[in-house]
Amino acid sequence: MADKLNFALVSPERELFHGDVDSVVVPGSEGEFGVLPNHAPVMSVIKPGALRVLNEGGERRIFVNGGFADVTPEGLTVLAEEAIDIADLDAAAVEAQLKEAQEDLRDANTDAKREAAERAVARLEALRVAMTR
Repeated sequence: MADKLNFALVSPERELFHGDVDSVVVPGSEGEFGVLPNHAPVMSVIKPGALRVLNEGGERRIFVNGGFADVTPEGLTVLAEEAIDIADLDAAAVEAQLKEAQEDLRDANTDAKREAAERAVARLEALRVAMTR
């Protein structure tokens, strides 16, 4: 049997994935990077985007927002502030949420409301991009 990468993806709500895979592509703050079995140790901050889990010819895509990835001799652990399986998303619902967030941004009348709306728009725009790739 070929080497496999031990991979765990954890969000505050739950563990989304734990198992052996062929490789994982992580949206790191310095750019995307692939992790294979026996990868050199590294730690990276995660930027919003699609984390791709590759195994046995298939690919599972998971939107991650915030957190970090830690590669050790034991494998890869991703601790994400938010993680959503892209297959579970409804594109129309995401577009509706984005439109609402953009309206909230236009209507923001305080710095706090504007900052919250900017974060929501950025998150939803990243989510939309992750769904289309």
